Amino acid sequence: MVSEPDMRKITLDDNSRSRLLFGEKNINLKLLARATGVKVAARGNQVTLRGTAPDMELAEKVILQLYDMVDGNGGVSSSDVEQAVRLLSHDRRRNLRELFLESVLVAPGGRRIAPKSEAQQNYVDAMKKYDIVFSIGPAGTGKTYLAMAMAVASLQRKQFRRIVLTRPAVEAGERLGFLPGDLVEKVNPYLRPLYDALHDMMDLDRARGLLERDIVEVAPLAFMRGRTLNESFVILDEAQNSTAEQMKMFLTRLGMTSKAVITGDVTQVDLPHGRESGLIQASRILRGIKGIAFCSFSDKDVVRHHLVQEIVRAYEHEEMSLTAGQPKDKDIQGE
Repeated sequence: MVSEPDMRKITLDDNSRSRLLFGEKNINLKLLARATGVKVAARGNQVTLRGTAPDMELAEKVILQLYDMVDGNGGVSSSDVEQAVRLLSHDRRRNLRELFLESVLVAPGGRRIAPKSEAQQNYVDAMKKYDIVFSIGPAGTGKTYLAMAMAVASLQRKQFRRIVLTRPAVEAGERLGFLPGDLVEKVNPYLRPLYDALHDMMDLDRARGLLERDIVEVAPLAFMRGRTLNESFVILDEAQNSTAEQMKMFLTRLGMTSKAVITGDVTQVDLPHGRESGLIQASRILRGIKGIAFCSFSDKDVVRHHLVQEIVRAYEHEEMSLTAGQPKDKDIQGE
């Protein structure tokens, strides 16, 4: 005989805040149900939960804590629900308001950019404390986005005179030589993600004005050679594709009262075979130097679409299998 699941009812005191929490067509409640295994139904400002006691406890904590944040956050996104379930699953005592509403930057439209995981919070704290910060982890963990938010916020507070954004122009299967245009036009596609992040954090006209006046500079890593970057917040993105020589060159560009944040994913190196990644070398030889911080992310910190986390996990599993000498295809022979 199968026992009926327990039931629990939650009554929220504000209909408008409840609608913001539930999302359009109750999409956030549907996501909560999938993530916790609890049946969730809403009528007006009342939510009914059906499931096991531990699962209902988790779902109730997610609902109440996110509801408490609606006024300050303007709404709840699907990624907020996913992160809330993930965080509270590991620690039911965690206060999400302290984490989610500690904004790094308020973007146009009042949207708050804030850490969404413990690793992201540690990363933000490191950027506040240290002059050189390495951020290493898979795609979608907010490494570049949070660094950009910190840079823009620091510029607004006049802590630095300029922002310098750079990344290596390394072909990931494509060939630069076949692209049309001069050198600048050829490398611009590689810099597009940095422009996109910048435009996401400030008004388009203001961003254009800062770029025109060189207060914000976006340039390939090769353009950093021979320079001294004073009073600058410098971000090196996709650093796994820097060579050892380029990484040393970049790190020695840092001038007085400047900060450098280096981000990358050591599982996605596009350098030619036989060339060591500057990020991998730096993480090996610079650890332990006072004043340099290393922050690590895992698939648990992915804040993009929930499938991105599964994709990252699947590729990590495949890589571990190959490393252990268990190739997926019978035809692949190890050395």
